[in-house]
Amino acid sequence: MSHRAFGALMLIFAAPNVLPTPPGFSSLFAAPLLLLTTQLALSRSRPWLPRLIADRSIAREHFASILEKAMPWLLRAERLLKPRLSFLTRPPFEQGIAILCLLLAVVLFLPIPLGNMLPAVSICLFSLAILERDGLAALLAAAVTAISIIVAWGVLYALIKSAIFILSNALAF
Repeated sequence: MSHRAFGALMLIFAAPNVLPTPPGFSSLFAAPLLLLTTQLALSRSRPWLPRLIADRSIAREHFASILEKAMPWLLRAERLLKPRLSFLTRPPFEQGIAILCLLLAVVLFLPIPLGNMLPAVSICLFSLAILERDGLAALLAAAVTAISIIVAWGVLYALIKSAIFILSNALAF
């Protein structure tokens, strides 16, 4: 898969975060995403992961179970995705996708309650766009990225304002 392996690996590490997970869980998958998206932004020809991650494997029966659950979604995606506007998934636009995914991976790394699902969906859409060379999917992913960044900033803003309110009331005694 050479260069398109970035898309597959990004999908593998982003997909678990699409569902609600306990706080901190997303950070485990965000760390490899940070590495992969940085490499893609720097136009590396092949992805590299540290041995700690690259040497990991999953039991065959667990992989079969995951694949069985994911297959209906992958088949739907396969029907919808096709090579179109493919220039949007090649350099220099590919580096732009990588920079957006890097920003989203940083958001995934932060322990924002329920703030990880939309960024994970965006990264998954970008991954599928890279895999299928579908520029329309990349445009959709960019729209979801804008929404997810607005939501993440809104949640972060609310948390900061709440903390300031609580601290100012606690110190007022």
